[in-house]
Amino acid sequence: MNICPSERAALVSRVKAFPGRHVVLLGDLVADEFVYGEIARVSREAPVLILKQREKQIVPGGGANAANNLADLGARVTPVGAVGDDEAGEALLRCFRQKEISTRSIMRARGYQTPTKSRILGGLTHWQRQQIVRVDREPAQPLGAELRRKLSQRAANLLSDAAALLVSDYGYGAAGPKETAFLRSSAGRKPLPITLDSRYSLLSYAKVTAATPNEPEIEEAFGRKIGNNLDLLYALGRLTMRRLSLQALVVTRGRDGMVLFEPRQKPRHIPIFGSDQVADVTGAGDTVIATFTLALAAGASFYQAAQLANIAGGLVVMKRGTATVAGRELEEAIRNA
Repeated sequence: MNICPSERAALVSRVKAFPGRHVVLLGDLVADEFVYGEIARVSREAPVLILKQREKQIVPGGGANAANNLADLGARVTPVGAVGDDEAGEALLRCFRQKEISTRSIMRARGYQTPTKSRILGGLTHWQRQQIVRVDREPAQPLGAELRRKLSQRAANLLSDAAALLVSDYGYGAAGPKETAFLRSSAGRKPLPITLDSRYSLLSYAKVTAATPNEPEIEEAFGRKIGNNLDLLYALGRLTMRRLSLQALVVTRGRDGMVLFEPRQKPRHIPIFGSDQVADVTGAGDTVIATFTLALAAGASFYQAAQLANIAGGLVVMKRGTATVAGRELEEAIRNA
């Protein structure tokens, strides 16, 4: 990805405007658990490896990862969501407090299972550890209507001081089309960018500012396989724009970078930043929408925001595990691009 000097200066100025911008995030707070072990031997009970556990780490995932990325980019982020009264929920709150991220708008729901994605990684001593299996622990039921209403009201009370609203919908109930419509009306005439990351319900939303789905999510929404068919990608992208009444749509395509759609403009391809030999794609979409949202909050155009999100995404996939990108990293990458 090449950036001309004038674009580079403009992008750097946007990153310098990140610190202190207040972003409200309404979404599903997920815990990403990593269990690291060393291969000891093959089990006598079954042809499987026995790992000696050496380390366990719980870090923010899902909407919590987007909030974590916003904080590391310099934003003042207020996450609004729910966690359970369990180990994973306490770990998320502890992570936020350590980074001085406000937890006042996070509700602890008794009997609720904090969505937790446990990745088991193993390897020989001094070798790089590889993921062996992932175990997901999810709540038996989505959050109830009354709790969702309370979360939406908490988010609405924060909008007067916000520069942007990010909706992170992983399907666990904290955020949905109804809640987003309520927040849009609560913002009134304030020109508040509302960005959307919806794993399963993209086409159920309407009149948000922008969305950042990946290509498989577009394919699933329409039941069509895109592959290398750019004409189909363009058609589905424009259809998504119309269905959601978007001002911008960013479709991420892995090693093929991303495509930006805007009304009455040709789709703009943004090539991948850095190497296409990635280390780990875990949570990359959260980094993309966090950067894109914060850039809009800092006054960037949609194209500038997409460029910055693309660079941040390229940086984070070179890190292992659920990772974030700091503002200084982003600025340095732009200067060296």
